[in-house]
Amino acid sequence: MDPATLTSLITAVVFVLILITLIIKTAVVVPQKSHFVVERLGKYSKSLSAGLHILIPFIDKIAYKRSLKEEVMDIPAQSCITRDNVSVTIDGVLYIRVIDAKMSCYGIENYYIAASQLAQTSLRSAIGKIDLDKTFEERETINSSVVLAVDEAAQEWGIKVMRYEIKDITPPSTVMTAMEQQMRAEREKRAEIAISEGDRQSRINRSEGLRQEAVQVSEGEKQKRINEAQGRAQEILLVADATAQGLQKVAEVINLPGGTEAMNLKVAEQYIDEFGNLAKENNTMIIPTDLANMGGMVAAATEIIKKTSVNPTGKPKKSASKKTAESQESPQTVGGFAVE
Repeated sequence: MDPATLTSLITAVVFVLILITLIIKTAVVVPQKSHFVVERLGKYSKSLSAGLHILIPFIDKIAYKRSLKEEVMDIPAQSCITRDNVSVTIDGVLYIRVIDAKMSCYGIENYYIAASQLAQTSLRSAIGKIDLDKTFEERETINSSVVLAVDEAAQEWGIKVMRYEIKDITPPSTVMTAMEQQMRAEREKRAEIAISEGDRQSRINRSEGLRQEAVQVSEGEKQKRINEAQGRAQEILLVADATAQGLQKVAEVINLPGGTEAMNLKVAEQYIDEFGNLAKENNTMIIPTDLANMGGMVAAATEIIKKTSVNPTGKPKKSASKKTAESQESPQTVGGFAVE
């Protein structure tokens, strides 16, 4: 290869290298959710968003790179004094996001350190306003106080504070022991109250059940007695109707031809049967004064039955009160016995 060709080749390679260097220096690709701050001759020029950008070689340069994603900052644990003079150790997490790349670069030297220190001081101020017992209950209030304080100052830095969360609250061991005893006593108190409430409700339920049972039993007994009374009344009515019908039939039969003779025979048979039963059941035997006058006894009984029945002429029989009076005034004798 002759010297001229070699010189041309070297010149071409150098030119390509220079061109590649210029492209690398001038062409900038910005990732998504990122901003690049460009300075021209040491002065702020512009902020590049996501995409391909061409810079002026040796004049423009990328001074700062900022991510617009939400970032998490771990706030170191620190000792805070509550309003009731109890020292507690608290650590938390701060969530921030860059909303203005220019302000984050030129508004403050290091916004991470600034946000962390401001969060710690704001947390100590918030804890100093509440008692120890409230620190566990009012975490949301404490978080809101820290976010409000840091976000107000971070507006000049192009930073937006999204939220702050307390990770852990650690009181002294002596305070922890006292709190555990207090919680144990509170749980035992709630247990005793729950047991007493359960016993009270149980007693109420049992008494209510007994009351309802007594009411049901009384209602059942009442209905039973009503049913029995109605049954007895119905029975009395049926027996009375049957007796009345029987007496009516007997009266009708007596008035028929031969009825009187049949009645005499029936009365004589019942008299003899009852007299025989009397002799069987008692050692002392009552004998009528005129045992032979059986016919007179039967005739007297027949006469009484006729008087109490309807006569053949169709006239009504005497009233019960009148017959009772007549029977009391003039008693009949049957076989030596007084018949009323």
